Amino acid sequence: MFRWLIGTIALSMMTTGALAADPVEVHIGYLGHAGVKSTLSLLDQPADNDGIAGARLAIEDNNTTGKFLNQRFMLDEVKVKDSDDVAKVATDLASRNDYIITDLPADALLKVADALRDRGTVLLNAGAIDDRLREQDCRGNVIHVAPTRSMLADALGQYLVWKQWKRWFLVVGSHDQDKLYADALRRAATRFGAKIVQERTFEDTGGARRTDSGVTLIQRQMPVFTQQAPAYDVLVAADESEVFANYLPYRTWDPRPVAGSAGLVPTSWDAAHDQWGAVQIQNRFIKLNMRRMTAIDMQAWTAARIIGEATSRTNSGDPKKVIAFLKGPDFSIAAFKGTRLTLRNWNLQLRQPILLADGRMVVSVSPQEGFLHQVSELDTLGVDRPETKCKLQ
Repeated sequence: MFRWLIGTIALSMMTTGALAADPVEVHIGYLGHAGVKSTLSLLDQPADNDGIAGARLAIEDNNTTGKFLNQRFMLDEVKVKDSDDVAKVATDLASRNDYIITDLPADALLKVADALRDRGTVLLNAGAIDDRLREQDCRGNVIHVAPTRSMLADALGQYLVWKQWKRWFLVVGSHDQDKLYADALRRAATRFGAKIVQERTFEDTGGARRTDSGVTLIQRQMPVFTQQAPAYDVLVAADESEVFANYLPYRTWDPRPVAGSAGLVPTSWDAAHDQWGAVQIQNRFIKLNMRRMTAIDMQAWTAARIIGEATSRTNSGDPKKVIAFLKGPDFSIAAFKGTRLTLRNWNLQLRQPILLADGRMVVSVSPQEGFLHQVSELDTLGVDRPETKCKLQ
């Protein structure tokens, strides 16, 4: 009895000492671009805190778990302008944070990754969807949470083929990012057995459509632009620059569905998503921000939660231990998508289902039934291991 009492007192003293110890602090930076991109629809105008709001919510979630593990997470937010030296800003941010969530264009992200390569800073790409960042321009210190263009295009392509809508009329914008999306759509068509019956380019000539005569102009222009096309099942638009695609539904010459950059759109997240517990995070996000959760919000949330999950599983805030765990076979993260998400260790891209939404509802989720893979059906979306050009460095 006496020995048991002594042991209990000793254990109590050890526990009290552990609880009294200062918590392990995990510092996470957020590096985004200043300003917001204008959209065709007034309903789609991004908020000033687009992306950052998702990271803030994830920090709250991380700290809820961290209380039990004596860990505390903090977010350090910085925005850069086009005129700023992004590498210098990132280096300053890295002096205070071991992890940085980025929402930057591809070239800016590469500058940051190369500037921080020798510091051991882990970057989590929550914004750039360029395939080259995971292929010929891949970096060993960048984990990609945002899906790639090829993943988005494959998700859409699978559904259109599943629907037997195999004849595509492809309309491509005149900007570089539009052409990259078109490349991904062509690849998806070839991969899944669809046929592009014709391609047309929509030239961006400027012009203001938000005028008193704008509706009349669009109503006349779009039917003329799409007439005399060969027989097709669906019009697929590649318009990341947001010049014309949203004007296509209900205005094409032939009565056909629209997909791609308008109509049925592939996305990592949608405000209408309500399956697999998604309503819970949607409601919490709305309560905190008085707006709905966007794809970039969810990608930033996932990025911050990846760090939280890895630090709790390793019981360490050391970036070397964290990234080793992330690249290992035991890592996975829950993200309200019906399956736990894992990392492709050959290019550090997060595997994930892709939602197909029409602006009001989630129509479907890819991978589609019947598209099989020897390792993971999620690897039917995007560049697979045998195809990769990535050599991590």
